[in-house]
Amino acid sequence: MRTALILLFLLALGSIPGSVLPQQGADPSAVQQYYAAHPGLAPWLNHLGLFNVFAAPWFAAIYLLLFTSLVGCVVPRTFKLAGAARTPPPRAPRNLARLPHSSTYTSALPSQDAVEGAASVLGGQRFRLRRSEAGGSEHWVSAEKGYLREAGNLLFHLSLLGVLVSIAAGGLFGYKADKLLVEGQPAFADTVSALDEFHPGRLVSGSDLAPFSLALNKFTATYLTSGESRGQPADFNANVTYTSSPGAKPASYNIRINDPLPVDGAKVYLIGHGYAPEFKVTGADGTVAYDEATPFIPANTGTFLSDGVIKAPDASLGFMGVFVPTAISVGGTLESIFPAADNPAVSLIGYSGNLGMNSGVPQSVYQLDTTGMTKLSGSPHLLQPGQTWQLPGGKGSITFVGVKQWVSIAITYDPGQVPALVCGILALAGLLLSFFVRRRRVFVRAVPAESGTGSVVTVGGLTRSDASGGFEEEFAELAAEIAAAESGKHPEEGA
Repeated sequence: MRTALILLFLLALGSIPGSVLPQQGADPSAVQQYYAAHPGLAPWLNHLGLFNVFAAPWFAAIYLLLFTSLVGCVVPRTFKLAGAARTPPPRAPRNLARLPHSSTYTSALPSQDAVEGAASVLGGQRFRLRRSEAGGSEHWVSAEKGYLREAGNLLFHLSLLGVLVSIAAGGLFGYKADKLLVEGQPAFADTVSALDEFHPGRLVSGSDLAPFSLALNKFTATYLTSGESRGQPADFNANVTYTSSPGAKPASYNIRINDPLPVDGAKVYLIGHGYAPEFKVTGADGTVAYDEATPFIPANTGTFLSDGVIKAPDASLGFMGVFVPTAISVGGTLESIFPAADNPAVSLIGYSGNLGMNSGVPQSVYQLDTTGMTKLSGSPHLLQPGQTWQLPGGKGSITFVGVKQWVSIAITYDPGQVPALVCGILALAGLLLSFFVRRRRVFVRAVPAESGTGSVVTVGGLTRSDASGGFEEEFAELAAEIAAAESGKHPEEGA
């Protein structure tokens, strides 16, 4: 158990980076922002697996060791508790007056009959009984109650093991995926090739993905406009249209924070958003080489000032841009004062030449390799919606058409989630039973009276925990009921 506690502490300690640092599986754009903000530190953190903590080998090693350790202590403990639950009460002590609670009275009944009367009362109170041997010289009965305490302990330990098994099942048979959606784009099908990121479980393949399709119709974000909280988000809403399977009837849903879309056993969460300025690039020959919305990645999540790249290989043109939702000029520098697109503008730097997209080397859609390219102007060019920049040297033009929004969604399937929840509830129930139910024992011993008629009956009781929890009152009522039953009176009438 000491080893399990140490490993549990290490698991909690290892989970801290997963909560503090952005995670690749949950918010890849935030990871890219961290790389941009900390170019020296980020590669080291990535090497340690701190951007994907819960899939890191060292985290899995701690988890497996904890699982092994808990199995090693829970299984023997389970057998021990199961055996304790079947164990009958012990023999009655010879001197019951030495117990924490005791009571003595004289009965007109013989010793054996007095004990049998007491046994009837205790049996009616659902005590488990153990009697003295028939025909023996001693007459006593032992009674015990509160076996649900051991059952609670047993339920807690088994449920704890069930939680770990459920988490392991989620890691083996579940998956996580990420997809960036732009308003108005065609629906995407939930396939490996259509996803931006796919993190399958150990026993999951692409054929196990839920066969749904989904499109983003409209994304709306509202922000506080006054006070110290100005610019803070107030509400996010992504209206989507989806089909649960090929040929199924389309349906609509509003995905909000903590209100995911459930579809075919998977859940679709809203995890991020940003702006996708629309550009139209025309080449030197007048042919439209690029005409679509381009997702820009927020560099400042407070004002949503965003960076992006436009690539038009057919026109041998590329652009690096900064999008500003609510633009103002501060000392000649373009800045944003509000995250909503109240006064959108984009600052572009253009390049002409070979973009290197046919070299066979993979390129990021968010980066532009300007090696071998020629810069078209010495300073950035500012555009507002509807404006066009005629590129120098007759290279063509680029038009800032308008602004759309994009959302980042996380698709998760975790078959162990519900079993883990059930086991967690059972573990809590077992813990409550072990806390609030107490094992208590009552013993009754009768010996012949010195007068030769009747018997002297002693009733003793104790609990198997330090906290009596009101056992004094319960014992007093039991003792009175036993004495009253033998005299034919009710306890309130007096024995």
